[in-house]
Amino acid sequence: LSTTRSCFCMVCVCSGQFAVVKRCTEKSTDKEYAAKFIKKRMSRASRRGVRREEIEREVDILLQIQHPNVVALHDVYENRTEVVLILELVSGGELFDFLAQKETLSEEEASQFIKQVLDGVKYLHSKRIAHFDLKPENIMLLDRTVPLPRIKLIDFGLAHVIEAGVDFKNIFGTPEFVAPEIVNYEPLGLEADMWSIGVITYILLSGASPFLGDTNQETLGNISAMNYNFDEEFFNNTSELAKSFIRRLLEKDTRKRMTIQEALNHSWIKPVNHRQALVKRLSVVNLENLRRQYVRRRWKLSFRIVALCNHLTRIMKKSQKAPEQDGSFLTSNCQSTLNSSKILQFSSNNYPKFP
Repeated sequence: LSTTRSCFCMVCVCSGQFAVVKRCTEKSTDKEYAAKFIKKRMSRASRRGVRREEIEREVDILLQIQHPNVVALHDVYENRTEVVLILELVSGGELFDFLAQKETLSEEEASQFIKQVLDGVKYLHSKRIAHFDLKPENIMLLDRTVPLPRIKLIDFGLAHVIEAGVDFKNIFGTPEFVAPEIVNYEPLGLEADMWSIGVITYILLSGASPFLGDTNQETLGNISAMNYNFDEEFFNNTSELAKSFIRRLLEKDTRKRMTIQEALNHSWIKPVNHRQALVKRLSVVNLENLRRQYVRRRWKLSFRIVALCNHLTRIMKKSQKAPEQDGSFLTSNCQSTLNSSKILQFSSNNYPKFP
């Protein structure tokens, strides 16, 4: 995109507390992209919007990365109240949604998808980038109609470059997937992503969540106490190889937790003999429970999306003299989350290039 071209944007989904994602088409090429509109925080005292330095960090990281399993940044624009990221369109939906619709799924097939996640994370970690928000909703498919869809890791809003010798601490992320060192406010590193992959694999194979409690506080307490097990009700058809893979990721001591390369070399991902390969082929995922849990997750997310849209609309109504089109963006987005028939025009002339 250049500053003289425009896109026709159609609402795709509300995403996050201060961002809206819309599907758009570049008029000059007819190529589709995803446009992520991020509301900027207008003053230091305000709690509404995202701080500019946080947006710059996300953009800087996206500019560094180019990998088949990671979403690509195409361009960036900015006006007084928003920054717009023009991203590669990942239209295949969530991995878990795709898998939940299958009739059967072997561990061999499941491990191929986890392997793609590992490949994407290996690339990030090679650049000392920690994602810090790996979860099912951020593991998407580029195109679900092909025999083996390609995984795309998305949403780098929490990602950080881990600098040697610099202690980085923060309490952030999605409680169900955060590592103990986040819960306990300890120095963070690439190891936190490995923990999240362990939780994701646990859920994928069983449909159950290892640490999920009735409240966020209970969930975080379970993580800190390492309160999880392989309940026979959910893992009766799961191989010991798969359980070993999960155990070595859900390790509280970061020094003992598998690194990305160790995970890629684990025999569940890379069998060393015919017997291990056969075990993976014969062991099956608990799809019935995965479907049941996935439906619950989607219902919760749907209610959250509606609440976020209403919240964003209220924020925009209170904004001072937003550009002419800004108000309609958010109002239309929230209405169209459930009915995506409204087409909006996004002109890059109104959004100068991001510095």
